[in-house]
Amino acid sequence: MEIIKDLPEIFDEFEDKKKQSFLKVKEYKEKQIPIIGAYCSFFPREIAVAMGAIPVGLCSSANETVELAETVLPKNVCPLIKSSYGYAISDRCPYFHFADLVVGETTCDGKKKMYELMSEFKEVYVMELPNTQSEGGLRFWREEIIRFKEFLEEYFQVVITENDIRRAIVSQNKRREALKRFYGLMKLEPVPMSGLELGKVLYGSKYQFGQEEMTKELNELSDRILEEYEKGRQLEKRPRILITGCPMGEDTNKIVEAIEHNGGVVVGFENCTGAKAVERMVDEDDPDVYGAIARKYFSIGCAIMTPNNNRIHLLGEMIDDYHVDGVVEMILSGCHSVEMESISVKNFVNEEKHLPYLAVVTDYSKGDVGQLNTRLAAFVEMIRK
Repeated sequence: MEIIKDLPEIFDEFEDKKKQSFLKVKEYKEKQIPIIGAYCSFFPREIAVAMGAIPVGLCSSANETVELAETVLPKNVCPLIKSSYGYAISDRCPYFHFADLVVGETTCDGKKKMYELMSEFKEVYVMELPNTQSEGGLRFWREEIIRFKEFLEEYFQVVITENDIRRAIVSQNKRREALKRFYGLMKLEPVPMSGLELGKVLYGSKYQFGQEEMTKELNELSDRILEEYEKGRQLEKRPRILITGCPMGEDTNKIVEAIEHNGGVVVGFENCTGAKAVERMVDEDDPDVYGAIARKYFSIGCAIMTPNNNRIHLLGEMIDDYHVDGVVEMILSGCHSVEMESISVKNFVNEEKHLPYLAVVTDYSKGDVGQLNTRLAAFVEMIRK
């Protein structure tokens, strides 16, 4: 990435990482470097990186494969599952196509059953995730990470040492720190970029394979944004909106567009697209590497956890740190865990943070764009008053 380029062009480059990386993943495959695909933030990347594999996020955010998936899956399943499965059976996702292994997890019931169907035509390893963030759950998850490591050793005929894992922990922490530094720029008032630009980079980073290269590019981008900010590249003051709820990207960007086209600005994503998966580091000094990795991932505030205090804690921190004026929760239709938890989130935002809250239930289609614009315009206008 040439640092002399204009910032909008650089943001677009990050958005295009998904397309550009098709050739890169093909190159890795031709060099016989293992490709391990995953859909979820609970995937312990460090173990894959430690064995020399390339971890990659798999396609799951677009409407184009939903109709095909509905020829197999129930229509009332959430769009993320239908999009994921549709990409898999249509062979339209190059990362799924080239993946030697897909790693799943027992988060929601729909995804568990999707992995069963997927395993009929792809090698799938499913990690069993406890749904209660207790000490017993943490011990179980630590053992599950060890089992995953042992599976990789047997399946790929490799040896993964603790030193390999420690090096991977350092590299992945650097990646997370670069992401945190980047999205942390939205704490500035006024903000240095739009929420759409923020989202382009966060989403595109899923498809950047070179760990050191991505970390370097993100830090260079953050430096450039700060430099431009000091020269006056700032957005005018607007109501500051935090997005929470389901993962976002591609076709759900209609939420961000509706907020920003109607006078607001999205200052952060608490969901898996943003801070939820990145905010906490793996302890590099912990003598127990498996325990350190387990604690980092087990702290993710996913709605499948009960109770889910970690999500509320992170949400509260972001509301304060990002000077938030209102919270919008994006709920994918059929995502029962997030929709049920939205009651607690609304109560927290309204009663403890004394801020307005709006929940929107949507899918990946464009059929509700007009309605979303109307509702989000009214929400932003209410904050203005």
